[in-house]
Amino acid sequence: MSEVVIAGIGMVPPGEHWELSLRSLAAKAILAARKEAPRLQPEAMYIGNFLGSSLSRQANLGALLTDNVGLGGIEGLTVEAAEASAAGAFRLAYLAIRSGFVKTALVVGVEKFTDVVGNRAESAVAEGLDYDYENISGLTATGAAALLMQRYLHEYGVPRESFGAFACLAQGNAAANPNAYFRKPLKMETYRDAPIVCDPLNLYDTAPMLDGAAALILTRADALEGKLDHPLVGVSGSAVAVDALSLHDRPEPLVFHAAAESLHQACRQAGIQPGDADLFELTDSATIYAALTLEATGLAARGESCRMAEAGEFAREGRMPISTLGGMKGRGNPLGAGGAYQLAEAVLQLRGEAGEGQVRGARRALVQSLGGPAGTAVTHVLERA
Repeated sequence: MSEVVIAGIGMVPPGEHWELSLRSLAAKAILAARKEAPRLQPEAMYIGNFLGSSLSRQANLGALLTDNVGLGGIEGLTVEAAEASAAGAFRLAYLAIRSGFVKTALVVGVEKFTDVVGNRAESAVAEGLDYDYENISGLTATGAAALLMQRYLHEYGVPRESFGAFACLAQGNAAANPNAYFRKPLKMETYRDAPIVCDPLNLYDTAPMLDGAAALILTRADALEGKLDHPLVGVSGSAVAVDALSLHDRPEPLVFHAAAESLHQACRQAGIQPGDADLFELTDSATIYAALTLEATGLAARGESCRMAEAGEFAREGRMPISTLGGMKGRGNPLGAGGAYQLAEAVLQLRGEAGEGQVRGARRALVQSLGGPAGTAVTHVLERA
């Protein structure tokens, strides 16, 4: 059994939670996770958040959130790595437990996005790009994804509508996820007819940015007292890699080097090859990111991921299922909290508790979160204990 196990999870369905403050949103997820492991007392809380200071005007979340849920006095720190923030917080918890300094840690990813709209919201998300060379000239997060897709179409001659396979797959999978924002499958003809939001990205190539919070409790396997009401999931690999922040500083913009490096490091720790996993929860905040991640990590040849998606190789019954409960595209994209949702959904799969969205016989999962267009990549390998 892995030294570090996930003993509890909790998720708030992503949405427009105007009635909830940042602290209240986090508390709902934390209390749900603690209910699954009531006998464990967290000694540290690691918080993944991207835009609290910009949009909620709230920093110092370690002090705020620990006190709000009755854990005042324990260690509390916030991790910021753009959309990979919660995955980074999970890694800190993993390292703290592996080091022996912490026995039980609580991870929460939280984001309040929908309280603001328009240019202010776009500008906040663009903080994940290079301010001096990209953001200041007007490039947005959506614009960066559009540039990469345009280059991809030019390099590989792929039909524009081929990316619809990723959008339809994600929303189709989300139909089985009670926490998903979109519960209705997407038809290819609807995808083809969708308006362009940033050429060549259309409306269904991007994930809706929403409020959300998800939490996980990590502990040492030998710290568990008595049995839990669910199977344990162990963490057998964990790695972070970074790339040049600006796209123009990368020799090969269509190669997500950080995604490849972090995934292969995590797999080496776990003693597996990427293809040995039963599912892959990847970052699909834009369809082009799903394609480039699969190609960077060797799960698809360059220029071939769209064709493979069209052939069903990434469906729940396919060779390497991805976005099994809808991913960011179908479940919704809570930005800095997204990594916590990815990890919690992988836990459901490995426990065999994913309901109609269950990947049959799932024992091992890859989970990767990207900050921006793969400037930061955080990967974990989870295994049913």
